[in-house]
Amino acid sequence: MNSTLATTSNSLSVFEAASPPAASIRDLFYLVIVITGLIFLLSEGLIVYCIWRFRRRPETTPGEPPQIYGSNPIEVAWTVAPALVVFVLFLVTVRTVAAIRVSQQPADALQITVIGHQWWWEYEYFETAPSGEKRLLFRTANELHVPQNRAVALELKSADVIHSFWVPRLAGKVDVIPGKTNQMWFQVWEPGVYHGQCAEYCGDQHANMMLRVVVEPQAEFDAWLQGQQQPAKDEPAVLAGRQLFASLACVECHTVRGIKDTGRFGPDLTHLMSRQTLLATTTPNNRDSLHRWVRQPHDLKPGAKMPSFQLGEPQLRDLAAYLESLR
Repeated sequence: MNSTLATTSNSLSVFEAASPPAASIRDLFYLVIVITGLIFLLSEGLIVYCIWRFRRRPETTPGEPPQIYGSNPIEVAWTVAPALVVFVLFLVTVRTVAAIRVSQQPADALQITVIGHQWWWEYEYFETAPSGEKRLLFRTANELHVPQNRAVALELKSADVIHSFWVPRLAGKVDVIPGKTNQMWFQVWEPGVYHGQCAEYCGDQHANMMLRVVVEPQAEFDAWLQGQQQPAKDEPAVLAGRQLFASLACVECHTVRGIKDTGRFGPDLTHLMSRQTLLATTTPNNRDSLHRWVRQPHDLKPGAKMPSFQLGEPQLRDLAAYLESLR
């Protein structure tokens, strides 16, 4: 097993920050909790004290207690003190927002475009020339690979409705809006697999629109990056499945570089089996899952836009064998 994947954690806790933006958000949360907690203890403590101190006693003289009609110092105090608290919280919030802005990312950040679809994530990897021009390297889906200790700059776009990209341990939630490009960045300190979720209701399968960020040491990431840029291998043993794939509507929706690279409606399948999961990371990527998905997509993901081709068992085996060869 890959050493990186062996450290997988399903934690979605914002308190286990693994990058500078997430750490800034966590620290702000702690500060707000401390300040508001002290205010709560002070105000509730005064209430409890007053209830006890001025309780009715048996020896209390019947009648109305002494009345106190205002105090200018107290009036000033309970106006100025809350104003100072709000001002302090405003300043630290502005400082945190400035710290996580895209303008704070390092200049050599890895450039990736994220496109939200119903209901999966597409990633476009770019390289930046010395002239500053960006060149597309390849596209992949659902599992985002990034190098350890290198800044990653994401451009967030939507192909259909509003989504929201959120990996709690790496950065704050950023909406993915049709017709608008939002941005975010992070730089992960430790290798491993970090889980996230679409955090904006986007349709029937919103709850299953999950994502994985695989953080690898630079050498492992470079090897993965190099492999992903290669076209699909032409395996003679799966020729029947490849011909079947090309004859169906599969190629109208999916790209397999080396066969046809115009399908953009569904995920790029060029290196399908290099991914650990299917269906926006909700299902293990293995032979059984592939068979079930190709046979009847709506059994695994109701509402999915992939049709069932009603294939016979021999055709199903050939097509699944071809898909399994895409590594």
